[in-house]
Amino acid sequence: MEKIMAHPLARPLHLPCGAILNNRLAKSAMSEGLADVRNHATSRLEVLYRRWAESGAGLLLTGNIQVDRWHLERPNNIVIDDESGQTQLARLAAVGKSGGAHFWAQISHTGRQVSSHINAAPLSPSDVEIDIIREAGFSFAKPKPMGEDEIRHAIAQFAFAAKEVKRAGFMGLSLHAAHGYLISQFLSPLTNRRSDTWGGSLENRARFLFEVIAAVRDAVGSQFPIGIKLNTSDFLRGGFTNAECVELVKRLNNTGLDLLELSGGTLEQPKVVGVTLKEEGEDGHYVSRSAREAYFVALAGAVRDVARMPVMVTGGFRSVAGMTDALGRDLDVVGLGRPLIADPQAPHRVLAGEIDSLLSPEASLSIFHVLAWNNMQIERLADGLAPDLALRGEGALAAFAEIESKNMTALLDYRGRRTA
Repeated sequence: MEKIMAHPLARPLHLPCGAILNNRLAKSAMSEGLADVRNHATSRLEVLYRRWAESGAGLLLTGNIQVDRWHLERPNNIVIDDESGQTQLARLAAVGKSGGAHFWAQISHTGRQVSSHINAAPLSPSDVEIDIIREAGFSFAKPKPMGEDEIRHAIAQFAFAAKEVKRAGFMGLSLHAAHGYLISQFLSPLTNRRSDTWGGSLENRARFLFEVIAAVRDAVGSQFPIGIKLNTSDFLRGGFTNAECVELVKRLNNTGLDLLELSGGTLEQPKVVGVTLKEEGEDGHYVSRSAREAYFVALAGAVRDVARMPVMVTGGFRSVAGMTDALGRDLDVVGLGRPLIADPQAPHRVLAGEIDSLLSPEASLSIFHVLAWNNMQIERLADGLAPDLALRGEGALAAFAEIESKNMTALLDYRGRRTA
């Protein structure tokens, strides 16, 4: 115990609301795809989070919990847009915090980033279609620009979901404002081409975010932790930039946020997995010259310099030296995602001084296999099995495609019966 407590990453973190994280390691949000056709939590999700509850991380974040069942990132997301799944949600919350970590729900609205099979007319700030390789297997419909009533309804949906996760027993929540989802769509000039009070200047593009934060805070009270996941940059020419991120965080300082998680990229530019598909714009050149191991640390320091809330950075950390080097200068919390799939005990091993680096099985995989490989490991963890580090990328891709196809078919069949 003395060795664990002596580790720099083992220091507790006091949040502005008064809550305390046990240490500086967090399990970041990763999509699980394990809800049922009603989009309620399941026993398999409980098995998965029981593993991560015992990981040694001070904070656990769920994958996307959607505030609108017609805007899903995957067919088997959890959805909170009514009270029907409250019992299942409460069981999940109890499991996730059973090991002493803070367990927070990440709540999100996909906006235009939803399969056309689920929604043929998704909502977004503007009618800008997703520009992505069609051969990659994605199918997205042209979005519908949101009217004033639809914007107000979406804000209310975030507030309702926040109230429900608090009632279920979660210890905090994080608003997903990154990776090209709805809040991120409002922030980006590429996807927000409005000329009313919700578009144009950064102040107007950020209006949706600020109103969501205010509504959520009103729903959960002053002592319930609220975090936000924000892009350091979209890494797209003409998109949301690091300079705008810095200016936005200056304004966010006055909103009572408890944790700012920094990430980057979108579905069109998946920098969160270290991939570049398009011209990166002004911020890509700076990052490409950085010798830092984590994707977004090179831009996080400028944000942390102005932030008055604790800062967490997620994406690419693999060495303990890299984590401790960034701690205090660029960030206050290290977010870990895929390493906790390959080794669910990774945070404990880091804090105990047992390892110098985390597992990186993706290094031997094709970029087209990484997502499927990790999702198939999540499937194993949810079945109570150990990760299969020998799993080949081609096999993972085929198995994952089959599972997602079955899940989509089951969801659409269920919804069809409900509306028949």
